[in-house]
This record gives sequence, structure tokens and C-alpha cells, in this order.
Amino acid sequence: MNASLALLVLVAILVACGTYLLLDRSLTRVLLGTLLIGNGVNVLVLMMGGYPGSAPIVQGGHLSTDGMSDPLPQALILTAIVITFGISAFILAMIYRSWRLAREDVVADDEGDVRIAEEALAEGTSGGEASTGDEDYTDTEFGAATAAGRGDGA
Repeated sequence: MNASLALLVLVAILVACGTYLLLDRSLTRVLLGTLLIGNGVNVLVLMMGGYPGSAPIVQGGHLSTDGMSDPLPQALILTAIVITFGISAFILAMIYRSWRLAREDVVADDEGDVRIAEEALAEGTSGGEASTGDEDYTDTEFGAATAAGRGDGA
């Protein structure tokens, strides 16, 4: 396995793990997922910026730019690092504030969203679509299991 394939596997693992963590309700895991995705994309941009395993200046006798690597990917990576740092600081501030107010970093369901979902179940619709009323409906996102078209939890 050469260096390029190993780095591609590393990028795939970083982005996959970051996406998995980003989809969780815990803000700490969202922060870690954001960092993993940012690092994976940075490695991918770095891989696309030059020849693998060679120096930035490949042919060093003359001043022509033909044998040099493109410096733009490194500049983009530095910019991405700064942006990731800013996003991380913002998420850390949200984690701190959430911990100070609620003593947890899990994002709770919005009361308005829960109310709208319960009203939609009571009317027999789910997200604007008509319900036939004969399918079973279990919603783990908003609490107790409910049957389709009924908001009583039965």
C-alpha cells in the first residue's frame, strides 16, 4: 500500500468518524466530529497539492516554477485551520454555557417542535403527508411510542 492510498484511507476514516460524531446530540461529540472532519479535509487538500513523497521544489537548479509544488493548497489549509479554530471556540462556548445552565451538554428537543409533532400525529398526518392509519408509528425522537393518527401514546 503506497502513501497516497494510505492517506486516502486515513481521510475516509477521519471523515466517516467525524460524520458519525457530528450526528449525535452531545455537543462534545459534535465538537470532536467537527475537528475530525476538518482534519480529514485538510489532509485531502494537502494530498491534492503536490507529488507524494517528494520535496516542494522537485527540480532545484533553475528558477522556473515548472518543478515546484503549488503553494495554494497550503494556504487553503492554513485558512481552514483558522476557520476550524473559530468554529471550535464557538462550540466550546456553547458547551460551557449549556453546562452552566442545564448541567448537561445534550441538546434537548424544542418544545415547539414536540407540540407540532404531537398535533400532526393527532390530525393523522406526519410531516405534511397523509397517513393511512393502519401502520405502526414509533417515534423515539419525541418521547413515547404512538400509533399513527393518535396522539394518546397508545
